[in-house]
Amino acid sequence: MSDKGLSSYLQYLSGDEVGLEALVRTYSDALIRYAYCYVQDAAAAEDIMEDTIVTLIMKRKRMDSGDKLHGYLYKIARNRSIDYLRKHRRMIPLEDVQNTLTAGDLETEHFRRARNETVYICMQSLPEQYREILHLCYFEGFSLPEAAQILSRSMKQIYNLHTRAKGALKDLLIKEGICHEEL
Repeated sequence: MSDKGLSSYLQYLSGDEVGLEALVRTYSDALIRYAYCYVQDAAAAEDIMEDTIVTLIMKRKRMDSGDKLHGYLYKIARNRSIDYLRKHRRMIPLEDVQNTLTAGDLETEHFRRARNETVYICMQSLPEQYREILHLCYFEGFSLPEAAQILSRSMKQIYNLHTRAKGALKDLLIKEGICHEEL
């Protein structure tokens, strides 16, 4: 994903608007999901994704092939999400969040829904910094060094945070009756 995104961005920087369209297609869904984990509002998450792309366009940061465009975008999205939360402090009840399930038999779907809701509730009960590191590593596929760059922390801090977050989530899931074989 990053090679295509970087080539699209470099294409845009050279003056081709098609590169910008490809960049938006490549990253928009993932950035919306990432922002949604912070703000818990779909419309706000879409606005944050748009702000992220606009910030990238306005800054026009030059990147070489070794630079990580997707890490840079996630860092912008994180900062925009935090800014949004500062301006709009509010809580959204968990009942408003719906899980999307794949097709299958009803019993399996019901089991998946119950398990996903439990995992979601457990993730939401974790401290924010634990949620951030788990989301970046497991849902967005970032490595620990990339997460360290996005969160502006040292590798030692990220390693400790990751270990503590996994342990805290595991403890919560065990209390809820979910073992690692079910995940």
